[in-house]
Amino acid sequence: MCGRYTITVTLEELILRYHIDSVTTPYHRPKYNVAPGQLVMAIVNDGEKNRLGELKWGLIPGWAKDEKIAYQTINARAETLTDKPAFRASFQRKRCLIPADSFYEWKGSGKQKQPMRIVMKSRTLFSFAGLFDTWVSPEGTRISTCSIVTTTPNRLVAGIHDRMPVILNPEDESIWLNRSLTNPSELQHLLKPYPEDEMMAYPVSNRVGNVRNDDEQCIEELQLLL
Repeated sequence: MCGRYTITVTLEELILRYHIDSVTTPYHRPKYNVAPGQLVMAIVNDGEKNRLGELKWGLIPGWAKDEKIAYQTINARAETLTDKPAFRASFQRKRCLIPADSFYEWKGSGKQKQPMRIVMKSRTLFSFAGLFDTWVSPEGTRISTCSIVTTTPNRLVAGIHDRMPVILNPEDESIWLNRSLTNPSELQHLLKPYPEDEMMAYPVSNRVGNVRNDDEQCIEELQLLL
C-alpha cells in the first residue's frame, strides 16, 4: 500500500525534470504529507508533449455510479491490473506519472507502529506509476482522478511493509506515458520493485499520521531511544 508521500520541490523543478510544455495548474507549494482524497500533481502525455496538472487521489472509473469507490482505489495492485474492472481500461490507455521525493510506511503492528520515510539515497525526485480516469457526476461535474500502482516490496521496504509503490526507472517513464502502447504485455515488465540499494529509510514523527500536519517537521529524522 502507498497512502502517504511527499513532493517538496518547486513547480519550476517539476517543469524542468519532466520536460513540461503545458501546465494546467498555476501554483504548487511543497507538500510534506500528501494523503488520499487530495489533489496531487501528475504528468500525462497528450500524444505529443507532457502536461502537468492535478488529479484527485482515489480513482473513480468512468462507469462508476458514485464517488464512494475512490476510497478503495487509491492503490492498484500491479498483479491484477488486467483483471480489475476499475483499472483495466486505464492500464491500457490512461497512464500517468505521479512525482514524489519520498513516501511513508508504518513499521510494526498495533499501537507500536513507527512511521518511516523512504527516499532515494540521492534525495532526487522519482515517479510513481499511476493510472487516471475522468468521471462525470449525475450533476455533470467532471472529476479527474488517479491511483498509484503497487507491487511486492524490495528488501528494504519488506522490513517495513508488505507492499510498495511502483517507482519507474527514469528511462522507462516515456514508455509508461506512451499512449500508443495498449498491450499489457508491453508494460507489465515495468511494474517491479525498485532496487533497494538506491534507497534508504529513516523514522519520522507520528505527526505524519494526521493529514492536517503538512510541514517540514514531518520529514525530520526521529532519534529513537534504544
